[in-house]
Amino acid sequence: MLLRLLDVRNLPDLILLSAVILVQAAGAAFLLWGPAGVRLLRLRWALVAGTLVSTSLLMLGFLLRFARVNRLFHPWWSGWGRGLIFAWAFLSVFLMAAILISRKWLRAQSGHSPARRAFLHTTQAALLCTPAIVTGYAVFIQRLSLSLREQDLMFPDLPKDLDGLRIVQLTDIHLSSFLPERILARAVDMANETQAHLALVTGDLITTERDPLDICLRQLSRLRADAGIFGCLGNHEMYANAEDYVEQQGARMGHRYLRQRAQVLKFGQATLNLAGVDYQVSRKPYLVGAERMVASDAFNILLSHNPDVFPVAARQGYRLTIAGHTHGGQVRVEILHRDLNFARFFTPYVDGLYRRNESAIFVSRGIGTIALPARLGAPPEVNLLRLCRT
Repeated sequence: MLLRLLDVRNLPDLILLSAVILVQAAGAAFLLWGPAGVRLLRLRWALVAGTLVSTSLLMLGFLLRFARVNRLFHPWWSGWGRGLIFAWAFLSVFLMAAILISRKWLRAQSGHSPARRAFLHTTQAALLCTPAIVTGYAVFIQRLSLSLREQDLMFPDLPKDLDGLRIVQLTDIHLSSFLPERILARAVDMANETQAHLALVTGDLITTERDPLDICLRQLSRLRADAGIFGCLGNHEMYANAEDYVEQQGARMGHRYLRQRAQVLKFGQATLNLAGVDYQVSRKPYLVGAERMVASDAFNILLSHNPDVFPVAARQGYRLTIAGHTHGGQVRVEILHRDLNFARFFTPYVDGLYRRNESAIFVSRGIGTIALPARLGAPPEVNLLRLCRT
């Protein structure tokens, strides 16, 4: 069990757990023994008890990641139970900061004028309410605020018959208790309304093996595109041991998942070579053997769930890489013109279009969520990509 705790796949949750527990402990210590600490004995005991309960819940939320733990609990705990615990982790950090600011700098003194005391009390109330409002918005509103994002991809030497080619992308669906089927159905309808030439699904259809994979595949079978529906597989298909199943069932339903394979597509006189790879594990060399799928007489596109492969893909000759995986950071905060999000600890390719010499990568924010049933500053999206000749 200890080795699984230290697995690199668990590091994001482990880092988040440690950081939140540290913030909560520091905040509790300040409120107990700091210059603005609470003095009433009953409140002090309540604070200690609340901190212990919160720490226990956070540790349970992390342990629920493992099958040998979550099988001891009702299935609700592996979905919304764990999600609400992580939502509390998110809320508690901001709430603790608000409490500390309120008690240290916004305390109304008896010597203040009535107007100043009223202003400070109002500011305190607003500050303390803000974390709950922001968390509620992230969980109940922006998480489900699906939209269509359009992106023109410029290539000066693009074959004329590929100019204006429309590609619609769905990725990181994570159909689960966090994402109702109706949202996926809306995403498919939105994709079909673009009347794209090519439809792509770039991995993470579900989150765990308990999720409704067949329902997800059935919804994706409604996708329509002139040149067909293709895709690649993500890390969560690998975790759920569902890679072969998705490939086989997808083929029966009309969408082909490219697993270390390429498909040549003709558009007029132009040739588009569409290659796909399974999730590329970060501890191993990227795209081993993928250079053999590059066609010298075609415009080469690589489908890879993990965007970190981009520098290697560019060196191998892929002009465009289409990826997901990051969820756009899922929770993003901009402070002093700095975009702060957890995904930046793992990759520089978080959201949107990036270029490297003559090659480009587009990274989608995707549709669903993991761990935390919330999105903030990174709303879900379906993507319409247009190849353009400059």
